[in-house]
Amino acid sequence: MSSHLYAYGVIEAEDLELDVEGVEGEGPVQTVTFRTLSAVVTPIDDVDVERTDENTRAHDEVLREVMMEGEGRTVVPMQFGMAFKSARTLKSVMRGGRRAFRKALMDVDGKVELGVKIVGSEDGALTREDVAADVSERLVAVSDEEAENDLYSERLLFNRSYLVDRDAQEAFGEVVSELEDDYPDATVQYTGPWAPYNFVDVEIEAQ
Repeated sequence: MSSHLYAYGVIEAEDLELDVEGVEGEGPVQTVTFRTLSAVVTPIDDVDVERTDENTRAHDEVLREVMMEGEGRTVVPMQFGMAFKSARTLKSVMRGGRRAFRKALMDVDGKVELGVKIVGSEDGALTREDVAADVSERLVAVSDEEAENDLYSERLLFNRSYLVDRDAQEAFGEVVSELEDDYPDATVQYTGPWAPYNFVDVEIEAQ
């Protein structure tokens, strides 16, 4: 078996094992612990990981499973492609980044990321200005933080992520339902829960 490890994110120290397939179809999901932190990992044959649709979905799904399993837990996600030659190498990275990881865990403790997109109709009756202020105000009222994402097509009127307390997800979803009713000529896309990618800032390098 390869000693290489693919890392998904960091949680509070825990001996965790989940029967879930990760990147490149590898499993099970396990943890590598350094002091008060545990990295969520799966084995991998090659540290140069191909960014395919299947692999990116697997990366997200592992993080979701870790967040939601049992009573749930807080996860600081790593970006796609974080593969390490050994557990020793990974622990060295965790040692160097432990303050940043601990701060990030505190910042997003008990929270998840939810995404909302609004796609306008072909006739273009709505504009970004029409929806941005109204929608943002309503969603900010039921979340802790907001992050703007790229508006990568002309019909994409709104694309933002929200940091939401686990206990507030139902209230957030109710506001999204109201938006669907209030904007019948647009398509409201509601996604998550995700690991809070847009609300942590921990820079590490794969090794």
